[in-house]
Amino acid sequence: MDSFGNYPFERPFDPFSVMLFKALQVVAFLFFIALLAMNPEAKQGKIDTKAEFIITMSWPDNHPDDVDLYVEDPLGNIVWYHQREAGFMMLDRDDRGGANDFIVVNGQKIVSPIRQETVTIRGIVPGEYAVNVNHYLATTGLPVLVTVKVEKVNPVVQVVHYDTVTVDHSGQERAVVRFTVAPDGNVTAIDHRESSLIQLTRSVRRLAK
Repeated sequence: MDSFGNYPFERPFDPFSVMLFKALQVVAFLFFIALLAMNPEAKQGKIDTKAEFIITMSWPDNHPDDVDLYVEDPLGNIVWYHQREAGFMMLDRDDRGGANDFIVVNGQKIVSPIRQETVTIRGIVPGEYAVNVNHYLATTGLPVLVTVKVEKVNPVVQVVHYDTVTVDHSGQERAVVRFTVAPDGNVTAIDHRESSLIQLTRSVRRLAK
């Protein structure tokens, strides 16, 4: 008769079922947190890179001439085609114009039209940096327009300098820009005074002999 009474039937308390339900709730919550971590909100202008500055030199596509990039840091380190890594600076590739702009894929030589050299600065050394270009080999006898861009890339991309210079004969060196970096990584000054980085590399090599 109790089953037909006015009071609802109460099931016996099962602690295992309660614990299992709570455990499932915890797992679901942790899964939700993991999804948020795997899909962070996009931040406009942010980049994921270890570089602090990127210096890019380029000249016209398919051009046969060889142009070289030189960069000096405040400690006197210089990166160029004979010294591809110095201090926090690294030259990614020595682009020799028409001499080496190709790759071999399945036995076939594929020519790249791009003429570009890039130096990355991967740490902050306060002081003045110098950027020069050298017209190493002129083959056409015509002037070549060389573009140099300096970008600060942390925490957001910022163009520090962008300019085009003209070179017209083998061995010609042009001083492009000098920029001063503060301890916090900010650029505090831009200068265009002339100086030769090639002469400095020659002096270092003479002392090393």
